[in-house]
Amino acid sequence: MQKYNNRNEVPEKYKWDLTPFFRNEEEFEETYEKDKVLIDELASYVGCTNDAHKLYEFLQKQYEALGYFEDLYVYAFLKDDEELGKEENIIRKNKAEQLGAILTNNTCFFEPELLKLSSDDYEALFKNCNELLEYRALLDKIYRNKEHVLPESEEVIVNELTTATNHFDDMSSNLLNNEHDYGKVKVDGENVVIATTNYRLLTKNKDEAIRKKVYNLFNKKLEQYSSSNAYYLNSYVQLNDKLAKIYKFKDSWEQKLFGLNLNDKVFKTLVKTTEEHLDSLHKYYELKRDVLGFDKLRMYDMNLELASSDKEYTIEEAQDLVREAIKPLGKEYSDKYEKIIANHYIDYCQYKGKCSGGYSASSIKQDSRILLSFNGTLDSVSTIAHECGHNVHHQFENENNPYQYRFVANLVAEVASLTNECLLSSYLVNNGKNKEEKLAGVANILDVITSNLFGAVREGKLEQEMYNLVHKGGAITKEFMDSKTRSSLKKYYGPAVKLDKYAKNKWITRSHYYMHFYLYSYAICISVASLVASKILEGDKEMLNNYMKFLKCGSDKWPSEAFKILGVDLEDKNVYEEAIKYFDSLLDKFREIYEGEVR
Repeated sequence: MQKYNNRNEVPEKYKWDLTPFFRNEEEFEETYEKDKVLIDELASYVGCTNDAHKLYEFLQKQYEALGYFEDLYVYAFLKDDEELGKEENIIRKNKAEQLGAILTNNTCFFEPELLKLSSDDYEALFKNCNELLEYRALLDKIYRNKEHVLPESEEVIVNELTTATNHFDDMSSNLLNNEHDYGKVKVDGENVVIATTNYRLLTKNKDEAIRKKVYNLFNKKLEQYSSSNAYYLNSYVQLNDKLAKIYKFKDSWEQKLFGLNLNDKVFKTLVKTTEEHLDSLHKYYELKRDVLGFDKLRMYDMNLELASSDKEYTIEEAQDLVREAIKPLGKEYSDKYEKIIANHYIDYCQYKGKCSGGYSASSIKQDSRILLSFNGTLDSVSTIAHECGHNVHHQFENENNPYQYRFVANLVAEVASLTNECLLSSYLVNNGKNKEEKLAGVANILDVITSNLFGAVREGKLEQEMYNLVHKGGAITKEFMDSKTRSSLKKYYGPAVKLDKYAKNKWITRSHYYMHFYLYSYAICISVASLVASKILEGDKEMLNNYMKFLKCGSDKWPSEAFKILGVDLEDKNVYEEAIKYFDSLLDKFREIYEGEVR
């Protein structure tokens, strides 16, 4: 795999094309000024809820302004992640964020005004203006917040303070991805700089001495600054806890549930069912230990693949593999995948200073862009399938919904990405060129489920403990996070894994803790995705049709309504038990192929 020292060395064909957002800085500035004028005009609509036609006019203009703002912000966000710490990127992103604060301030009168209306006056709005019905679902969701909205002056204060202080995730990310010097390691005679973008690959090296050295250097640096990371995390959780109180919720978890319109039973059922079947997870680690030939799995062994393949995929080969895997989803879906490739929506390559990991980010006007740290492994191919699932979902969403309904909850969004990973695994099992590739296919989806179901539940529970601690007046410290992380790992990993002094550090690199109970979304969505993928692969046309309808849903539907299209009830433990049965069947499939290989 070609290595790059900086962004300038990366070929243009492997970079994302951001020109549909803005062709140059001049166009960015022109749009900024245009949007600022629109945003300033919004402040003149105070009192619009007394006139249905004026209200409709306000909403139209608000979403026009929001459309421009999202392009500005997403562009600035993407440019910043290309080269973290670069002054011009920081300035541009800060400028976009400040514009967002002005947008919020100039429209913060609206919700308190709307919520002052009696139910009769509220209903009269829709009788007096038929056009307003296109915003009915949006307004209904706002109106249900009647007990949780502040007076306008207080909303402005909260917004100003939140905008100024909520940068704890940025500080953590910059520390981890840009400022830390993790040292170097010699690989194949070459000194390699250890970074967050290549750490996972380096700890997959077959040479135990290299894995161990990388692991120790990386974690020694993490531990050196772990107290700072605990401060960032504590401040983030404390902010969310205070905001929940300000908005008259019992706590931050109640606020999250209210926002999703879900019962706590969904999550209690998820956690209880998953923890009742931890023996399945233990069997996975025992299988991995046995296949790799260890007496115990050490922490520096954990990134080793259950079925390691010497195959190094080029970017083009990865594109082709995903292309074949998603064919069961039909031409309409495949055409949207081709648009991703043809329009250069993906930024593939890794280098020091680029944000690590993978994500898909979109605005309500533009298709999403995908950031990767592609390294030629099957894991990287799987990440392409995952993030392209998000992108295609965004395309369906944007094509089939007006601006105001192009905000799908994470709880819905992750189904699209994880379904693709299930399809990729199945394709490799059935079409792998040799048993090694077939095994890698099964191992890949086992790893996906391990991380997204079992791992997400473990970390989701820890996240709730963090919030409960802060809510009761405590503080998140390095010692608290170290202790909770270690004890949860011991419970989930089981006897096949030997924990060491650095095992407790796993919390430090988990950016999802800055995403307000995002982790549970993965666990629910992998459960649903495994069901969707298996039925579509069985030739279930009804499920395929329903899945396409599901992908086209907008936020006018609650998550529970969207899942009903797929025939799924999130409070039913069978949803999660079926996912674990699927996991168990994959363990059996792996043994079947593996034992067939050695005979």
